[in-house]
Amino acid sequence: MLPSYDLFIHPMYLVEMRKDVWSDDPVPAKLTYQKRKYDIDVVYRGSHIRKFEKKSYHVMFYKPKLFQGVHEIHLNSEFKDPSLIRNKLSLDFFHDLGTLSPKSQHVLVTINGRFQGVYLQLESVDERFLHNRNLPQGSICYAVDDDANFSLMSELDEDVKTTLSAGYELKYGDEESEEHLSEFVYQVNTISRADFEKKIVKYVDVEKYLRWLAGIVCTSNFDGFVHNYALYRNGETGLFEIIPWDYDATWGRDVQGRLLEHDYIRIQGYNTLSARLLDVASFRRRYSEIIRKVLDEQFTIAYMKPRVEDLHSLLRPYILKDPHVKDHIEKFDGEPEIIFQYIKKRNRFLRNHLDELR
Repeated sequence: MLPSYDLFIHPMYLVEMRKDVWSDDPVPAKLTYQKRKYDIDVVYRGSHIRKFEKKSYHVMFYKPKLFQGVHEIHLNSEFKDPSLIRNKLSLDFFHDLGTLSPKSQHVLVTINGRFQGVYLQLESVDERFLHNRNLPQGSICYAVDDDANFSLMSELDEDVKTTLSAGYELKYGDEESEEHLSEFVYQVNTISRADFEKKIVKYVDVEKYLRWLAGIVCTSNFDGFVHNYALYRNGETGLFEIIPWDYDATWGRDVQGRLLEHDYIRIQGYNTLSARLLDVASFRRRYSEIIRKVLDEQFTIAYMKPRVEDLHSLLRPYILKDPHVKDHIEKFDGEPEIIFQYIKKRNRFLRNHLDELR
């Protein structure tokens, strides 16, 4: 049984939202869950996904301030993923690899009495994310555009960045947080090759980064190398960790929902930090060890099949009632096999390129 959220948005505010889908100004609303009412603010979320007929929402709670232990949630329509499970599969996969990853669950959403269908509830990466995991206080920055590439050069205009924190938005932190981020990006690009191995470990948790790299390389989220992640700076260690976000364009489909070839992403991944880390022999060997183990144990049909099938079975009765996808049930039913074939081919491809990590 999926949790069911009933939202009420005053028709006047609903008209306002629909009039300008690009507005980031939230409107007041109410959310009812298990007969309890919550006062909320709600706004459309995402970039290109705001054009979809099945909208995604960012919900913030203010009375009471906490809902299931958090201040805010994201309700993703997963509109371009015919399976509606790729995002959750990915985030759970990263968690299994030992990477910090948001929690997620499928829910049912009704707005003003009209059933909107199956959604994926995503945990926000913020101070409550840290609190709920007993993690040290620290800063959290969102990668909001492709300039979050760990480089001194802009991806957007192919010129030198005007600020080293370009591409990021501070979600949580203090007045020193942007300075720490800028220093990190500067060091990634300026530490000499001879000193990189011993100095970069003062800025980034290399083990966690390499585990994240294995995760993104297996799932093939191309945007995730310069976008679709958050950076958490652990206040006790001073080290940055990377947290995945929005991984629906994975497991054999791209951001438009089209089939994605299994060899699209190389085993080394992309971005400046990945390249510099893998230029160091000891880091490259460690990455090779990690990805070999993942290919043997987690990124296999045997490991993923029960997870895929359980989610598919859980969602199917509700997909038949979802007004936006119920007419495409045959496509939904074919998605597990597409995911399994992707895993099979991608696993073989990565094994064939392990010698590049010697």
